[in-house]
Amino acid sequence: MKRQISHVSCCALLVLALGIIAVTLAGAQTAPTKPLTIEAIYQPGGLGGRGLENAEWSPDGTKLTYVQRDEKGENGELWYVDASTGEKKMLVSAAKLASLDPDVNKVKNEREKERRTRYRVAAYLWAPDSKHLIFDSQGQLWLYDLNTETAVQFTSAGDPSGDPKFSPDGAHVAYVRKHNLYVRPVSGKDEKALTKDTGENLFNGDIDWVYAEELGVRSNYFWSPDSKEIAFLHMDETKVPIYPITDWMPTHPNVENEKYPKVGDPNPVVKLGVVDADKGKVRWISLTSDEESYIPRFGWVKEGVIWAEVLNRTEDKMDLYFVDAKSGKSRIVLTETTPGAWIDFEHVEVRFLKSSGQFLWPSWRDGNMHLYLYSFDKQNPMAADAKLERQLTKGDFAVLGIEGVDEAAGTVFFAANKDDPRQLHIFSVQLDGSGFKQLTTEEGMHTGNFSDDGKHYTHMYFGPEKSPSVSLCAVGGACNPVWAARNAVAEYGLRAPKYLEFKADDGTVLYGRLLLPPDAAASGKIPLIIHIYGGPAGQMVTKSTADPFDEILARKGFAIFAVDNRGTPGRDRKFQTAIRHEFGAVELKDQLTALDQLLAQYPQLDKDRIAIWGWSNGGSMTLYAMTHSDRFRAGVAVAPVTDQRNYDTIYTERYMGLLKDDKDGYEQSDVMTAADKLHGALLLVHGTSDDNVHFQNSIQMIDALIKAGKQFRLMIYPNKTHSIAGKDARVHLFTMIVDHFERELK
Repeated sequence: MKRQISHVSCCALLVLALGIIAVTLAGAQTAPTKPLTIEAIYQPGGLGGRGLENAEWSPDGTKLTYVQRDEKGENGELWYVDASTGEKKMLVSAAKLASLDPDVNKVKNEREKERRTRYRVAAYLWAPDSKHLIFDSQGQLWLYDLNTETAVQFTSAGDPSGDPKFSPDGAHVAYVRKHNLYVRPVSGKDEKALTKDTGENLFNGDIDWVYAEELGVRSNYFWSPDSKEIAFLHMDETKVPIYPITDWMPTHPNVENEKYPKVGDPNPVVKLGVVDADKGKVRWISLTSDEESYIPRFGWVKEGVIWAEVLNRTEDKMDLYFVDAKSGKSRIVLTETTPGAWIDFEHVEVRFLKSSGQFLWPSWRDGNMHLYLYSFDKQNPMAADAKLERQLTKGDFAVLGIEGVDEAAGTVFFAANKDDPRQLHIFSVQLDGSGFKQLTTEEGMHTGNFSDDGKHYTHMYFGPEKSPSVSLCAVGGACNPVWAARNAVAEYGLRAPKYLEFKADDGTVLYGRLLLPPDAAASGKIPLIIHIYGGPAGQMVTKSTADPFDEILARKGFAIFAVDNRGTPGRDRKFQTAIRHEFGAVELKDQLTALDQLLAQYPQLDKDRIAIWGWSNGGSMTLYAMTHSDRFRAGVAVAPVTDQRNYDTIYTERYMGLLKDDKDGYEQSDVMTAADKLHGALLLVHGTSDDNVHFQNSIQMIDALIKAGKQFRLMIYPNKTHSIAGKDARVHLFTMIVDHFERELK
């Protein structure tokens, strides 16, 4: 249900922000030179031009590489920037890259396309020697030699291979195929299957849907430091129920069965394995007897010792284990608990330091997400519990991700929203707790993608008055520009919203934004549209890029408003956990409280012509608002969860608790039980191939509305997934939204 990716990974944010460029740019009011239309927003390259793709640092830290495509995405080149000089040079030509890294938009299957973009499937991977690359060309791996500029096909099986990884010594490449682990020498000799399970229910090193979506897992296997073994996660999905996704377009429809655990269902049963990369012998590791537990992260502490996190099903307790890889003996060295809350897995990413027996541990324990430094005996890690050395960051702000570490200098780089939860900046602090420093200052959103040695970073910046840009910076030194978006602010006359503050009924500050029509008559009443998300995975009000769709609506005479209610991210633990065990009530109360304060501040807004719309959790909140309030004349709900019991275990139980413990809370969050109280003109929208928020949700809502005798409008997008992506579908959808509001509010 998440529609925004967290700030845990700077690489991920770089990709996310560059993707946003195609649809959202902000700036001060400027006389436009081009007409702003929905078609223009979704033209190839978007308003600001096609941004960088797949930015990666070479292991030696000397080069930043990225793919740059033309506006249509048909031709791309792999470029690099020299970290020391800022010089840019082409590494792989368009002719060669066309087969090695084809444009993802050429993928025909909508679910596969969404998987590659939503979960950031890497197009290429650097070898440890920084002289070779391996490309994942839609399921076939190619080894590219930078010296000879030649590519050799590395896999040629009928089934796709994915998630390739070089061994640390660079001699072998491991990969996953049909849920099994394989390894092959870089020299090109025969590949070897390290695991040999058959059937669709057993995963070895592969990732299922729910771990990828809700725990942010991007890989489930890791090489040992000596390149002799691989630690991997084994997943047994036998008991996980199936959800059928139907392709209705052929004469005889096709059905794909998706393993999807809904609230209360059995989850995948997981365990750790260690396999010898030469002999293929597997040793299994037993960490806990609780089959309900998750193993969301693991890796190698050092040669012979594995670390693993074990999270309980209610997600309020997590144990950090150290494991002897030879004997299988394990020990809990740290336990994190969050009574009355949950482990904020969006930001809890342990970071082991390579040169010392230390690791960084983010925690909510003092009420805000901060960094803590722990130590252990590097020679004998399992000898004792991990020792808390110190809290590295303190204050009324949230650390939103570890961006990099310079171990030689003893410096940690991180993203945080200090002084303003609506902004994101890059900071640093020394491992001894001294030297807290802010590296970025300009108002807006800043993210960093640091080289392994922590000496250089890419700086992505975008703000209310600035189009997005990317620079390559030396820590404490100069920055060289790498890419900048076109000045869509000037070309299309985009405007930044007004940033506002409100008070919840308990005195909590709520942040909002408002965009008024550019030429509204002082005497005329202005209809208002509320754009909502409202859930624990998305912030609507940030000092980032304004939505050009808001500008389109504003130019048609609407005011556009958004406010982040309690339960949304980026704030302290008390703020975020206000919705625990209850979706809907607190969120709507805050939305209506802020709305009343807005109407008092802006009397030109028409209290009798108010609409609401949102996507995913925002779609759910739209339905909840229209069935639990009579304030809204119209609404658009896109891809909504209509009954929390329809959604997956990991996300929903994290916030709502277990179904057996809180049936009343689940009942109260089921909007279908209030279908007879629908107020206003509803447009309900869903894609039939949505494997995230299933089409089933809207089908059930349709049934409830019909039984309640309520009229509504419906739009179904065949074979479209949760994002309803693609120019044709997006232009159609957003045109329909405009038409709906024009019809109902004017």
